Amino acid sequence: MSNMGSETDERTQESRRDDGDGSADVIVVMTNLPDQACAQDMARAVLEARVAACVNRLAPCESEYWWQGKLEQAQEWPLLIKTTRGRYAALEAVILRQHPYDVPEIVAWPLAAGLGPYLAWVRDEAREPPVGQ
Repeated sequence: MSNMGSETDERTQESRRDDGDGSADVIVVMTNLPDQACAQDMARAVLEARVAACVNRLAPCESEYWWQGKLEQAQEWPLLIKTTRGRYAALEAVILRQHPYDVPEIVAWPLAAGLGPYLAWVRDEAREPPVGQ
């Protein structure tokens, strides 16, 4: 039992506000797609371009919004994309190339805190690959 406590304490120590742990570099980007196939294609395109470490394809949701002066309603498939501030522009370019909407929702949130090893993993996996790879 005491091992579990010390392991939990160590993990808690690694979860902290941005005090130089790099959490300020990691961001979560969201975009919505019109159907499951588009969401799968977008997730794959983002990952194959190496502009993000992870993409969560969420369950479809009902969206209501104004578009060209009319109130619209649509089912959409949200993606949560984990990347870094430094890779945001490249990620946005991939999304814009692939997205079927005229004006896709692309929004990003900074992280206030996160598990240190997870944040390091995101930074490592979203890093721009060396030239020639």
